[in-house]
Amino acid sequence: PGDVKPLHSVINPHISRIRNIGIMAHIDAGKTTTTERMLYYSGYIRTLGDVDDGDTVTDFMVQERERGITIQSAAVTFDWKDYRINLIDTPGHVDFTVEVERCLRVLDGAVAVFDASAGVEAQTLTVWRQADKHQIPRICFLNKMDKNRASFTYAVESIRQKLKTKPLLLQLPIGEAKTFSGLVDVVTKEQIIWKPSSDLDDGKNFEQKLLLETDDPNLFQEVQDARNTLIEQVKTVLLKVADLDDEFAELVLEEYSERFDLIPADKLRSAIRRVTLGQKAVPVLCGSALKNKGVQPLLDAVTMYLPAPNERSYEFLQWYKDDLCALAFKVLHDKCRGPLVFVRVYSGSLKPQSAVYNINKSCTERMSRLLLPFADQHIEIPSLMPGNIALTVGLKQSATGDTIVSSKASAVAAARRAGRDAAGEKRSTSGVESLLLAGVEVPDPVFFCTIEPPSMAKQQDLDNALSCLQREDPSLKVKLDSDTGQTVLCGMGELHIEIIHDRIKREYGIETYLGPLQIAYRETILNAAQATDVLDKTVGDKQQFVTAELEVRPSLREKTVTKPLIKYAASFTEVLPKELQEAIENGITNACIQGPFLGFPVQDIDVTVQSLTVHPDTSHTMVSACVSRCVQKALKKAGIQILEPLMNLEITVSEDHLSAALADLAQRRGSIKEIQSRQDNRVVVAAVPLAEMMGYSTVLRSLTSGTATFTLELASYQALNSQEQNALLQRRMGLV
Repeated sequence: PGDVKPLHSVINPHISRIRNIGIMAHIDAGKTTTTERMLYYSGYIRTLGDVDDGDTVTDFMVQERERGITIQSAAVTFDWKDYRINLIDTPGHVDFTVEVERCLRVLDGAVAVFDASAGVEAQTLTVWRQADKHQIPRICFLNKMDKNRASFTYAVESIRQKLKTKPLLLQLPIGEAKTFSGLVDVVTKEQIIWKPSSDLDDGKNFEQKLLLETDDPNLFQEVQDARNTLIEQVKTVLLKVADLDDEFAELVLEEYSERFDLIPADKLRSAIRRVTLGQKAVPVLCGSALKNKGVQPLLDAVTMYLPAPNERSYEFLQWYKDDLCALAFKVLHDKCRGPLVFVRVYSGSLKPQSAVYNINKSCTERMSRLLLPFADQHIEIPSLMPGNIALTVGLKQSATGDTIVSSKASAVAAARRAGRDAAGEKRSTSGVESLLLAGVEVPDPVFFCTIEPPSMAKQQDLDNALSCLQREDPSLKVKLDSDTGQTVLCGMGELHIEIIHDRIKREYGIETYLGPLQIAYRETILNAAQATDVLDKTVGDKQQFVTAELEVRPSLREKTVTKPLIKYAASFTEVLPKELQEAIENGITNACIQGPFLGFPVQDIDVTVQSLTVHPDTSHTMVSACVSRCVQKALKKAGIQILEPLMNLEITVSEDHLSAALADLAQRRGSIKEIQSRQDNRVVVAAVPLAEMMGYSTVLRSLTSGTATFTLELASYQALNSQEQNALLQRRMGLV
């Protein structure tokens, strides 16, 4: 479109000039608007987009524009002054934590955006913890300073208390709420006032000058008061920095011990940078993205205080030397070009028309083109150097979280070096991927529902749409119910499944029907049991004959095991041919994918193959089929126990809402493990069956006026009692 400026700068800037950053925030803190303003001031869009109007660049999926929430992280590349910024927009909704996790893998730094009237909110806390896990340096932006209840002091205190970090106030607001007109730069002691230019108040015009140089008598007194506060502030920042930074401590104590206010801005800045990169404190800035104030200084802070790619250390780089090592961190599907894979290069370089090796998939692929992402506009480039992010065209197999290297030989060499480092033992290439690039951890899906096309003629289209969506989103699982022939969607939460349903309609033009949302239970056995099975068929002119005898037993291992442990009885004196052994094991594994009681996966069982007779002409498929049928018979005899997902629930709630939250938990079969105190809040740690947590976020929100936050993680699977098991069976029969 005409309002998008083409990239004119160097294709591959020096690595010290690159900033790979993400914007993290709670749902309504104004993250998308902040991103949009960054693009506007850097010259990449010529008109201002607005979330409320649904015309922002980074929210490029229609559902995002309608819902006003960011689901898929669009990567956007733009330049600010002499720096290249690769900005990844991350979602703030709890169902999309996999999406956030995926982005944090490729970021070097982050901007946390807060609503100045609300301070630290639920999702900010979750994302902040994820960023702590990845050790990502951050800066904070207190947005919405123009809101009625905006409070700079409250928001800063909230950051200090809830995020357990040291805020460094680099700016002070001039006015709050309706009177917010600009800010004071604590480092340079300058005031920055935004002036509306004619009727277009786009925030491009602002005045920057020293506090004392003013002609306006009304402003003079305000500036005097602000300056006194400011000097105190500078002193406080310096003392904090000196406390954290030895090199700077000497400067403060020796040269400027009497006159803090004379410390040069550049010395202060470099100290703040060191402290931020060491994650000892977090710079805090403020503004109002919607009212176009404070975004340019925020961009300056990104370049000044967040790290370049070569300032982060990655253990795996030593194993690659200068060979290519890249991470595929996102897949999108383009109607014309096929899959577009976002990659971040850590070492070596990528060039179009080159072959690359995918370690996770153990395959070689050819990349046809390299594109620089600008939300959903793409600009072709000739190469990609370390520290950069771009889109590749032509990688058909690569999925989210895959490691891309130059060749199989390179992977083997890196594996050898890594193996030596780890323990000196030899490892296979497949076993080494955990050492190379950590992919994205995908939790087990906990919800599922059936999905049906409007007619069987559309089934093929639906299968195609779902396979595309699965490559884009590894937390979505799709399987086929062999009894009913229905396709089943498995996802991370209610909103997750709803959005997938929505995307199939919008992007692939298929109107699908979803069955009721259900819980992903498991099955196991109560006793040991034996079974035999005979398969006798003539296919064409060949006699297919198999007899199998097997025993199933409950596993005695402490840890939950999803795959059956397969043993062979002592009567098997000779080693079976590899293909036959694979056929037997496939048959056993397939039988455990759908249990005999309600069709849920079977876990925690041991299977012993007692005897097997196979006619010479029999195909391996027939062996698998016979073994599979035999296992199903044995499972039925053994007596089935249904297991339900038990979740670890952590609720952060204020004292005055604690009793309401506890009373509600008691009705949900929840067992409370402990109640901790965290500053002015209480943290309730409990174990609750997932079946009792349907729609919980809405209930908790209304019980606590939206102040409580919670996290849910799968803890284990626990047995249902016979009454609950029967009730579940009746519900399922009613649904079928």
